[in-house]
Amino acid sequence: MRNTRLLATAASAAIATTLFSAAPAFAQDAGATAEDQDGVGVIIVTAQRREENLQEIPVSVGTLGGEALQVVTSAGADIRALSGRVPSLNIESSFGRTFPRFYIRGLGNTDFDLNASQPVSLVYDDVVLENPILKGFPIFDLDRVEVLRGPQGTLFGRNTPAGIVKFDTVKPGKGDNYIRGSYGRFDSINVEGAVGGQLSDTVAVRASGLYQGRSDWVDNIDNGPGDDLEGYDEVALRLQVQLDPTEDLSLRLIGQYRDLDGTARVFRANAFAAGSNDLIGLGGPSTKFKRGEVRADGINFQKLETYNLGAVLEYDFGAVTLTSVTSYWNGNLYSRGDIDGGFGNAFAPEMGPGVIPFSAQSQDNIPSLDQFTQEVRIASNDGGPLGYQAGVFYFNEKLDIETFDFGTPDDTSPDAIALQRQVSDAWGVFGSLFYEFDNGIRLQAGARYNDDNRDFTASRPVDTRPDFLGFLGPVAPISTSVSDSVLTWDLAATVPTSEDVNFYARVARGYRAPSIQGRLAFGRDISVADSETTMSYEAGVKTILADGKVRFNLGGFYFTTEDLQLTAVGGANNFTTLLNADQVEGYGFEAELQARPMAGVEFAAGLSYNDTQINDPNAYVAGCAAPCTVLDPERTVGSGIYSIDGNRLPQAPKWTANWSLGLSEKIPGTAGEFYLFTDWAYRSKVQFFLYQSVEFSDDSMLEGGLRIGYRTDRYDFALFGRNITNDVSAVSGIDFNNLTAMVNEPRIWGVEAGITF
Repeated sequence: MRNTRLLATAASAAIATTLFSAAPAFAQDAGATAEDQDGVGVIIVTAQRREENLQEIPVSVGTLGGEALQVVTSAGADIRALSGRVPSLNIESSFGRTFPRFYIRGLGNTDFDLNASQPVSLVYDDVVLENPILKGFPIFDLDRVEVLRGPQGTLFGRNTPAGIVKFDTVKPGKGDNYIRGSYGRFDSINVEGAVGGQLSDTVAVRASGLYQGRSDWVDNIDNGPGDDLEGYDEVALRLQVQLDPTEDLSLRLIGQYRDLDGTARVFRANAFAAGSNDLIGLGGPSTKFKRGEVRADGINFQKLETYNLGAVLEYDFGAVTLTSVTSYWNGNLYSRGDIDGGFGNAFAPEMGPGVIPFSAQSQDNIPSLDQFTQEVRIASNDGGPLGYQAGVFYFNEKLDIETFDFGTPDDTSPDAIALQRQVSDAWGVFGSLFYEFDNGIRLQAGARYNDDNRDFTASRPVDTRPDFLGFLGPVAPISTSVSDSVLTWDLAATVPTSEDVNFYARVARGYRAPSIQGRLAFGRDISVADSETTMSYEAGVKTILADGKVRFNLGGFYFTTEDLQLTAVGGANNFTTLLNADQVEGYGFEAELQARPMAGVEFAAGLSYNDTQINDPNAYVAGCAAPCTVLDPERTVGSGIYSIDGNRLPQAPKWTANWSLGLSEKIPGTAGEFYLFTDWAYRSKVQFFLYQSVEFSDDSMLEGGLRIGYRTDRYDFALFGRNITNDVSAVSGIDFNNLTAMVNEPRIWGVEAGITF
């Protein structure tokens, strides 16, 4: 257990009372009234930059909050715990807690490089977090989580073609003060809390914090007894100060900090059985897979530090409100792991598990990341049938990346050093307006002008590796620039047929800026992907049924993406190459149910179907470097190059489902109640790479949680379990020199106590 475990007394934050709507969905959020307690209530969202009823907006939105969000994070889980908790949302990572990759409706990016572009944006209090190491900022003291599916940009600072995962924190002067702590298996600790309130009529503060920690629980059997890997200590803090000097003017100042000290993600060599995707043990196909054991001979560590300073200024002019959002983020990362995932190699006296053709150990660093964003917008205030918003947005990022390749597993001096420097500038002008007729029909339209520029330089100043390895010495700096300017837009309508039934339709055009890739530790060239554009069409119905006791929303969608940016990941040289596919099609639906049939009974369920297909007869990628079974046609026999035309997108399950049930029973004569809450998430088969193979895939995953406890208005005591069936599933793979896999989190059980004050 690391020394920073002493910080377990650090407090963090409440997850507000917005409950698990839009699958799973529970109880009311902060906008619900007391009269709503007998039914599903009203769910207030800010998906369109103003507080609105979820049922009345023409956007596909799923939300998380309250008890459901508290439950999924109770065992010290990071942001990946949200995966599958909203229909069509998938999250995975080959870096563990530091580098989440998001997918909405199948659109995402499996690229592991530290400047990878993603088509899903993460927006934290109206600020886009662009680089992947920022997107893993911990979940604490949140008022709500919203997932906006489909292209966005006419209301948000940064354009995105797939969707947005949006976090809104509890603001100063709002929300309860509380502290909550849990302890579970593997010394898993989660302590969070928040405190604040009005200091005067014009000043309010809120301080919140989170500590998460876990002892090492994976035993590297090749270095003696005892657990060595997968532990971590993490602290996150937030301070907000709200100043309201006049009725018209407000200023909120924000400071945030994160510090993570742990181990890099454990890669497991030859975890797949050749000819199948079954997980096998360290002794080979005949042995049982054990999640708590690995063979590795490389140095392993991971350290991440980020901080943020921001300000939100609002001035009410009467007819309109002017809002300015200024934010600066800084971060650094140092991560080293055993890339081959095993022990020894074919040239060493011994190796395992299975065949390790050659050892591979590398380190990826971000010594410096600076992101600055500025947004200024106006929004109408009059509350009449006509409403509008308009704004300008500026984004600047300066990113430095180092990659070290080591000759032997325990080397501390690299044989090769590769450098990357990327400077990105973007600005946009966006606006949206709506008009609501007397009969309730609402029409809205928005547009955005995007301008993006990237300057990139990569080099390999040091390379002392032998020439027979094929890297052939240093590489002088290579520079290139990309830019594009694109107009995106959306049109939408809501048509009520009764007070409780609303039909909606939306057409939207999204865009992703061109990308550059150049991981020169293992290659000599850089690659560029042109910008992509997405046309999305969706329609659905949002209903309140059974006298307000049931909410049921259903929507279907179809999209085409031209010049989709894809990343061919890994291969024999551990290199990433960008390419554009002519077109990708996707279609499917999302269904979300919330029911509160009687007092003390709550049920929610969500279901999504996503079918994606690459349409490009000229799209080819290299097959796996490991001895895997590729199912795609080879361009020419023996070339090792395979067509991906007709393939589904990687990490895009056709089916996802989630459901949850909450039961509570008041104790007569007391202020307390006993309660039970169980939640489940399922996804169907996924392929890990652009090519289809038997091995690099997973057939399905089903994880469930259970929480049993006693609570009053002030106290909460509970027993909990996560992944209670101990499902073992591969969640990703490494296409390098063996059949390497990464697996899901183990079963965690524990106890939790909390107090509100």
